[in-house]
Amino acid sequence: MKARYDFSAATKNPYAKRLKRSVTIRLDESTVEYFRDLAAELELPYQSLINLYLRDCAASGRRLSMSWRPIRSGAV
Repeated sequence: MKARYDFSAATKNPYAKRLKRSVTIRLDESTVEYFRDLAAELELPYQSLINLYLRDCAASGRRLSMSWRPIRSGAV
């Protein structure tokens, strides 16, 4: 190995923006099992499949269709 290397002419990694970040997320057991089963069929790691699905949602601007109703006072 050289004692020193000259990186003055180096270029930035064009794939650096696509690096993944580790996060902690809590998912229902049934959701994890769904993606694990599907990933096994497709022969992919299940975490990669979840990432691909979420990436597709983000790229297409997909939004969850939900409606929230406020809880009335005194209702159980």
